[in-house]
Amino acid sequence: MSKGKPVILTQFIREKRWVPASREEALKIIADEMPETDPEGTLAYLLSEVKKVSQVTLGECRFKALENA
Repeated sequence: MSKGKPVILTQFIREKRWVPASREEALKIIADEMPETDPEGTLAYLLSEVKKVSQVTLGECRFKALENA
């Protein structure tokens, strides 16, 4: 499903399973969930935060660090 190397795990609130997402997929999710923000800056923030906390929610999508990261 993922195009490119996975950088983060995603899960929409209506889903049960975490799905690996590439940088491009994560940017698209961010743009869809929060169109008023800068997707690149938001992704950089998410990648730094998921290292500190278990997960971050943005709109209807949760983000979590890759297990092997």
